[in-house]
Amino acid sequence: MTEAERDLRTRMVETCRKMNSTGLNQGTAGNLSARHGDGFLITPSSMPYDIMQPEDIVDMAWDGTYAGRRPSSEWRFHRDILKARPDVDVVLHCHSTYATSVACHHRTIPAFHYMVGVMGGTTLRCAAYATFGTQALSDAAIEALQDRKACLLGQHGQISLGKTLDAALWMAVEVETLARMYQQACVLGEPPVLSDEEMARVIAQMQRMSYGLGPEEEGSNDVARPRKA
Repeated sequence: MTEAERDLRTRMVETCRKMNSTGLNQGTAGNLSARHGDGFLITPSSMPYDIMQPEDIVDMAWDGTYAGRRPSSEWRFHRDILKARPDVDVVLHCHSTYATSVACHHRTIPAFHYMVGVMGGTTLRCAAYATFGTQALSDAAIEALQDRKACLLGQHGQISLGKTLDAALWMAVEVETLARMYQQACVLGEPPVLSDEEMARVIAQMQRMSYGLGPEEEGSNDVARPRKA
């Protein structure tokens, strides 16, 4: 195992533990994968994150073969998403409470708040229900994730994507936050939705500022300016 691979495995374990410590996940639910070499690394099946070690992370090939422990039962959608989406390197799946409760109603979250745009479009879609661990679930997830960086899984949970582990975790937190806000807003009635035109402006602004994806490039904010010495 190279130093780079061990570092990636270590950071994956740390990210899994953050999933639980932040309340995004409970017990052994959820899973995480990261592109690596000629395949990907993925968390093992049914292992509590607090005892998981870098050596427990499973090395998988695109053909579904693996070395080491048995991989997560959801390895299919991890593999298929990474193969279909060269723009992302990390797939995070969890059963966060608010996102899952919205998914239990098969609700797509509309642009009730501008931050829905951070997922890449005007909605946070909910994929059709399919049995966990099946190709049908993978196919449904791929469809819901088209042009998006996150989706809900009907009566199941959520999937968030990122170029890095930190980015995928940030996205998962944002999905959970939006799901919570949407439920609370719905207490007062179905909230108004921002227009497609406004969301196009929001998404363009987010892309220009790399919003939620990392430090903004110098000069990306057209109002604030650094002080001159």
